Amino acid sequence: MEEIYADVLVAGGGMAGVAAALAAARNGAKTVLCQDRSVLGGNASSEIRMHIVGAAHSKRGRALETEAREGGIVEEILLECAVRNPQRSSSMFDLILYEKCRAEPNLTLMLNTAVTGARKEGNRILSATALRESTEHAFRIYADAFIDCTGDGRLGKEAGAAFTTGREAAAQYGESYAAETADAYRLGSSLLFTTRDMGRPMAFVAPAWARSFTEEDLKYRNHSSWEYGYWWVEFGGMLDTIADNEIIRDELLAIMMGVWDHIKNSGHHPESANWALDWFGFVPGKRESRRFVGLHVLTQSDLEEAVHFEEAVAYGGWPMDTHPPQGIEAVDSEPCRQPVTNYVYGIPVRSLISANVDNLMFAGRNISATHIAFSSTRVMATCGVMGQGAGTFAALAAGAGLTPTEASRDGELVRRTQRRLIRQGAYIPGIRPDASGNLASVAEVRASSEQPEGRAANVIDGHTRSMHGERGVRPELAVPGTHRWMSKPDDRQPWIELEWSEPVSIREIVVVLDTGMHRRLTLTHESHLHRQQVWGAQPETVKEFRISAFTWNEGGAGVCNGELHVRDNYQRQMERSVQWDGVTKLRLEVLATNGLDHARIFEIACY
Repeated sequence: MEEIYADVLVAGGGMAGVAAALAAARNGAKTVLCQDRSVLGGNASSEIRMHIVGAAHSKRGRALETEAREGGIVEEILLECAVRNPQRSSSMFDLILYEKCRAEPNLTLMLNTAVTGARKEGNRILSATALRESTEHAFRIYADAFIDCTGDGRLGKEAGAAFTTGREAAAQYGESYAAETADAYRLGSSLLFTTRDMGRPMAFVAPAWARSFTEEDLKYRNHSSWEYGYWWVEFGGMLDTIADNEIIRDELLAIMMGVWDHIKNSGHHPESANWALDWFGFVPGKRESRRFVGLHVLTQSDLEEAVHFEEAVAYGGWPMDTHPPQGIEAVDSEPCRQPVTNYVYGIPVRSLISANVDNLMFAGRNISATHIAFSSTRVMATCGVMGQGAGTFAALAAGAGLTPTEASRDGELVRRTQRRLIRQGAYIPGIRPDASGNLASVAEVRASSEQPEGRAANVIDGHTRSMHGERGVRPELAVPGTHRWMSKPDDRQPWIELEWSEPVSIREIVVVLDTGMHRRLTLTHESHLHRQQVWGAQPETVKEFRISAFTWNEGGAGVCNGELHVRDNYQRQMERSVQWDGVTKLRLEVLATNGLDHARIFEIACY
């Protein structure tokens, strides 16, 4: 058995696991990521093809007011996919995730490698066992911190971590959306499909084992378009979604084929004559199985009241999206209930730390939450920001020689984690930015022009999005304003400057740009949803800019002693290391945007 030593082991390579592993590695931890499939992305991968959704759903988002789309690593990945994947290929998305992980020198990616066991000493995991059947290799992986992002909670279960399944009774946590009595039922799993218009009649002969459906059976399940299957092809909530997964997959195939047979051959949908199945999944998109018991259990009231957690490291905002456990067999019920919270809500790091295993964290759909709260936190963009929070926290805890449980009691380490997350593009409701060390915060700011709602001074106010609008953050946590500089549309050569009264030495520059975070952004094969998006570089984003550093000479003239020129940009955040000494003025010239008629910049930070 091969032995591997790391600071952090991440089990599971879905969106939560990828974000956790990237965050841990980027924050200095030697990290191993084990994924039991040949591709990354989990439910978003080419094997399943679910949408990555989160707080920025159709009922939450307004330009310059409520910019709820997830930032940080999730935003970085989705922006790259939008630009590099105009054809909307699921396999290209797989490749982008693979490249991201391969590019990190601190990250060892192990595909087709399943974590199957754990060795403990007291309340700590010493090592995890992993098997890679494709090469007949076994591994024993030692780490200081372990993060379970497997969805099903395999690592935590093997380590004896406390967990729960099923649905709590309403009285247990005072949840009005819960049923009166507890049960073992869960949200079911789904299989998706895609279809193409072939331009000529295409026959479909259903397999003998396909289920049969009538219009009456599907009366609550819209099937008027079919280019991208149906999330409501759902089954298995009344079974064990882990132990019965193969049975569930077989039944889902029968259901999916039966739904398509109805569309093609019932006579109710003649407009489907030229359409044919192009792809369909064989790996169920699983919604729910184990949920770990952490140091804090998130509940309905935590989400509804948007409780302010001082130790928050992530946020959510998807509706509390519960489904009947019978899935498609609940023919007389709506396929979901989706009450929307008034505000985005914070997710505390304590909900990502095991209550009884000191060095075990988790991120994704297996976090510490009730069934009702989980129904919101389970979606993949939210899983991704939890992953970034967990990975960053685990890396800093390991660096400090602390277990996650010990680190959760260290207020300064929690605050350092929050500062690091915000600096690296994440957003945490109610956590104010920290200007310490940012030389720009004491500079005088001027610009070639500015709009009344986009003053130049906004680039040093520390905030990098607007969340004061409808369904943003709670009013007492909101900081009104656009928090960005916006030049005037008739300013053809916009620039913005920082000037210091005394020379400064700059080693790092961070520029945060507008990427239209009030809109949804996700890879989709559903035409209706795709038309609601901007797929490609976001028009608000500055495409090309030049940064020049100046020093005043004895004659009082400015001498350029450093320059950066960024071209073809589509990302939200630019970070560059520099060696600029004696700087008294920094000028950023905007040379092009990706479509907008004026320049927008959230922040210029110098360290």
